[in-house]
Amino acid sequence: MKTIYVDNNATTRVAPEVVEEMSPYFSEFYGNPSSMHFFGGQVQRKVEEARERVAALIGARPEEIIFTSCGTESDNTAIMSALHSNPEKRHVVSSRVEHPAVKNLVAQLKREDYRVTELPVDSKGLVSMEEVARTITDDTAIVSVMWANNETGVLFPVEEIAGLAKSRGALFHTDAVQAVGKLPVNMAESQIDMVSISGHKLHAPKGIGALYLRRGTRFSPYIIGGHQEEGRRGGTENVPYIIGLGKACEIAARSLEDEYLRVRSLRDKLENGLLEKIPNSIINGDREQRLPNTVSISFEYVEGESILLKLSDKGICASSGSACTSGSLEPSHVLRAMGVPFTAAHGSIRFSLSVYNTEEEINYILEVTPPIIEELRSISPFWKGPVARSCSAS
Repeated sequence: MKTIYVDNNATTRVAPEVVEEMSPYFSEFYGNPSSMHFFGGQVQRKVEEARERVAALIGARPEEIIFTSCGTESDNTAIMSALHSNPEKRHVVSSRVEHPAVKNLVAQLKREDYRVTELPVDSKGLVSMEEVARTITDDTAIVSVMWANNETGVLFPVEEIAGLAKSRGALFHTDAVQAVGKLPVNMAESQIDMVSISGHKLHAPKGIGALYLRRGTRFSPYIIGGHQEEGRRGGTENVPYIIGLGKACEIAARSLEDEYLRVRSLRDKLENGLLEKIPNSIINGDREQRLPNTVSISFEYVEGESILLKLSDKGICASSGSACTSGSLEPSHVLRAMGVPFTAAHGSIRFSLSVYNTEEEINYILEVTPPIIEELRSISPFWKGPVARSCSAS
């Protein structure tokens, strides 16, 4: 059975070119980049080449890139640095739909007596700029709002929010894990202070990430140790993975047009086909301001976990917008924040595509999914037949 992988917002296939470039640095060029001898020096040069490649993808300077272990570390580093660098400020602003890497840290800060404001979103998953403006105060140390939501793909006006934060003397950080590599990003023309990147969301391995730190931004290291990363992140560099991230960023820079045009076309075909073939289906989130690869769709009166299992039996790997797969009966915090109806939130599925997906795969998903939903609804005590309603939350 062929595997059709449409869960790329969870993780991506490591590109073959990335594996090839990483390979020699496991066994042939294994020197420590901090060593003064030539064997370590050649490794250090490769690390700096990777730094240049990451910087080039987002329009930054190489010295503004700090290598980390993952997006979560980058998120935590950015927020805690802002608080430690501005100890007199005790206010943090975020949103209700952040990734747990930010949402759970903010919850911990609240328990430590920081004042926390989580911005609400509307039914399309969008924040109100008026609400943002009212929320930021002179006591705000940092505003952290994601660039693109991992469940719905909805994009946030991060540049506008950064401008508001700057006007009140606050730092602005964005978790751009889902955006970098899928959308054009140019930090040279931005007011954003810190940006989190994760390698395994753009065809690099798991276990490597980066933090963009705008030159001149006050910074306090999160991991204390040696002199690595100019003293900004202790610990011996994960050389093969850093090299892999650099190569993946180089490939992503070349693939942006393909990601935006061809992948978006596949996404639209999948989305429109599901809406046409399956009654009582609802698109979660704004259908214009979103990533080119993501479909979050709710099928009313069925459970997401059951859909996923049956899709998996057909070789299709997607994910659920509901936390039911973790043993909870509650829908995801993102869908709850958007006010998605209870009858739909539990049947939410996310299909997230990549440059490796094909039209034939989309056709197969459109062939097998409608009978799965029909079968599950036939045994649902809540399904009473199609009900006329809008097919989208937008």
